[in-house]
Amino acid sequence: MFELSAQAQDFVVRTKDFIKNEIEPIETAFWNEVHTLNEGGDWTKWQWPAQLEDLKNKAKRAGLWNMFLPDPILGQGLSVQEYAHIAELTGRSLIAPTIFNCNAPDSGNMEVLWRYGSEIQKQLWLKPLLDGKIRSVFCMTEPEVASSDATNMQATAVIVGDEIVLNGRKWWSSGLGDPNAKVIIFMAHTPDETKDRLHQHSMVLVPIETVGVKIERMLPVFGDYDAPHGHGEISFENVHVPVENFIGGAGQGFEIAQGRLGPGRIHHCMRCIGAAEKSLELMIDRGMSRSAFGQEIIKLGGNLERVAEARVAIDQARLLTLYAAYKMDTLGNMAALTEISAIKVVAPNVLEKVVDMAIQIHGGAGVSRDTPLTGFFAQARSLRLADGPDEVHKSMIAKLELKKRGYGSAKKVM
Repeated sequence: MFELSAQAQDFVVRTKDFIKNEIEPIETAFWNEVHTLNEGGDWTKWQWPAQLEDLKNKAKRAGLWNMFLPDPILGQGLSVQEYAHIAELTGRSLIAPTIFNCNAPDSGNMEVLWRYGSEIQKQLWLKPLLDGKIRSVFCMTEPEVASSDATNMQATAVIVGDEIVLNGRKWWSSGLGDPNAKVIIFMAHTPDETKDRLHQHSMVLVPIETVGVKIERMLPVFGDYDAPHGHGEISFENVHVPVENFIGGAGQGFEIAQGRLGPGRIHHCMRCIGAAEKSLELMIDRGMSRSAFGQEIIKLGGNLERVAEARVAIDQARLLTLYAAYKMDTLGNMAALTEISAIKVVAPNVLEKVVDMAIQIHGGAGVSRDTPLTGFFAQARSLRLADGPDEVHKSMIAKLELKKRGYGSAKKVM
């Protein structure tokens, strides 16, 4: 079921070699430079080390570029399930997804423009994103409402003549601090009494320099601003953009969001699995290299059982995620709703558990920046909220299970 084509196998091998030879040797020094360059929350001064562009150009020349996009011309023509194996490899590194131009939120935004964008939108925004010349932002979550129910959205995108007028406030807009962020996808309520509640929201393209767009602040995650990427709060006050900036038309926001989030959840979950594998390796190496009370610490306090538990959990999560990707490829996103929600619960929780074990065995080093473990932990805990919290996905799984037994429609169950 999960057999890879010769093309996909080649990408896996070359990606693994690139990470081993080009990224892993410089990653510690790279992040040390990032932290030196970007101390504090003043995103107006944030910058990436010059080495990032060198690595991106190397990846591009190697053909390891835009591998997430199934289009054989604009991307590499890999299926969701084939790319999942590559996403796992990139998850072992906090910088690899960016080097391969396969990082969130850009990959999801590029898929939106590829699937639903007009030709003009593709030329203005998709092409420079695919070329790695600019970065993008996705604005959905809001500070004043429970965003686990997206219909709570208060931001508005109202048609006035040949323009769209945008108002509202968003936060946890990832990538907003990036010095190369140039365009925002803004999701908002477009009131229309003739449509049901799932067809009254829209996605709108907004150049970040548009009058009325104001970056309010960057939000730290566990005290770390994640510079120079950042997660920001941003306000829109009477922002005017042409009506042509609707993606797919007014009222299509939720339909587009589901198309965006399906593959994106596979990517996130497989990166979690890659990070969990890296964490397990670090845990074992640390445990075998340190001794206490006359033996290696890996053999103390139930640590060997924890290694076994980690192996079982990682492999289960991987198989479930690959199965979800397989169903998406063969039957479509709607047929894989249970599996997509299941992996969104399972993978971040597995990563959180494995990283916690690894941190514990590292002692004080585990909570420092000397290893990637704190970054992995923040990633895991944040993903239990991002793209829908665990509770929403569990509710979806339960709803679908009840429906299989004939207990009402989706609306009645909820």
